[in-house]
Order: sequence, then structure tokens, then C-alpha cells
Amino acid sequence: MPNTNFTQKLQDLMQQVGISSFRALSRAAGVSERQILRLRQGKLERMRIDVLLKLSLILQVPLSELIATFAVQSVEYQVSSELRTSKEIADFKREYQRSQLQLEKQREVLQQEFQQSSLQLLESLLLQWPTAAQKAQENPQLAAVKIVPLVQKPLEKLLQAWEVEAIAPVGAEIPYNPQLHQLMEGTAQLGEIVKVRYTGYLQGDKLLYRAKVSPVRES
Repeated sequence: MPNTNFTQKLQDLMQQVGISSFRALSRAAGVSERQILRLRQGKLERMRIDVLLKLSLILQVPLSELIATFAVQSVEYQVSSELRTSKEIADFKREYQRSQLQLEKQREVLQQEFQQSSLQLLESLLLQWPTAAQKAQENPQLAAVKIVPLVQKPLEKLLQAWEVEAIAPVGAEIPYNPQLHQLMEGTAQLGEIVKVRYTGYLQGDKLLYRAKVSPVRES
């Protein structure tokens, strides 16, 4: 009667891919430990094809080789088993490809929606900035202060929509906090007054960019 304990063979394959235990194999492949026990016992006829596919991917062996290694039945049965499951494998692959295509389409739709919403927030900048830039080229004496609102207002609307807040305005003198501030020069201790040179940003509790600051020198 053939040996139905394939534990050592499975452990050899696991060792080759750096998996130390059956529980670790179960987690890595996303299959139950009961299925792994069936593989150790050579009970492939009681295992679904998708489970075998997952195990073959993790163990880095072709599915046909996995079946040949752990099947108790004769070679003829192994061949017929492969032929019998070939349609299931093809169906599984088609379903996977269909799911990937669907996810890709969803990503494209979400990206388009994100772009459209962002463009709506920047509408005034998109419409007015080219004209303002042309006028500035035609008239170098044009005060920059007249152009700033064209950029500032749409940017503020965009940041507000994304719940992004400035850490502190440029020019503000605030207590130094190394968690939120980056020194551009010199040194400063926690709580010492520094001046904001470039503002930083927070999005909720997440720090996006630290504000760049310089120490305030006492006269």
C-alpha cells in the first residue's frame, strides 16, 4: 500500500521558500490548515482546484508538479485528473482576468472623477491665469499683488476640499516644535520662538510637510 504521508515532502518545499510552519503556509496561501493536512495525506481529490493553485503559487512549483508529487493514485489517474481540472483552471484564470479588468475600469472612473472635481475647484485659475500671465508679460510694471488672488483663492478652495490645513502662515513667529517645524539654519530648542519662512501642511492628523523656520534673533 502506498505511503500516504507526504509531510516530509511538503516540509522540503516549504524550506525552499522560507516557510517554517504549516500555520505560516496556511496564512501565506490563504487556505485553511485542514486543506494543508489533506495535502500532507495525499487527498487531492478532496481539495478544490483554486486551493491547489494558491499552494502551488506560494510553494513556487507548477500545479502539475504539485499534483504529481502529492497524489496517491496512479500516473493514469494523475493525467486524467489534470485533464479533468484543466477547464476549471481555465475558468479560474478567466475569472481572475475579468476581475482585474473590472478593477482597472473602476480605477479609471475614480481617477476621472477625481480629476473633474479638482478641475472644478481650479476653474477660475484655469480660465483667468493665462490672460493674467499674458498681461504681465505685456506690462512688466503690473503689480504682482493683482495676480496673487488668481492663484491664492483657487488653491485655498482646493486645500479646504481636501481638508488640508497650513501649520502656520508665512512670517508668523511661533514656538519651535521639531515635530512640525524644520530648521533652515541655526539651532533652536523646543519652545523657542522661530519665524515661519515656508508654511507646512497637515491633513487631519497626518503631517504632509513640515513648516520651514528660522530662529528669531534677539537684539
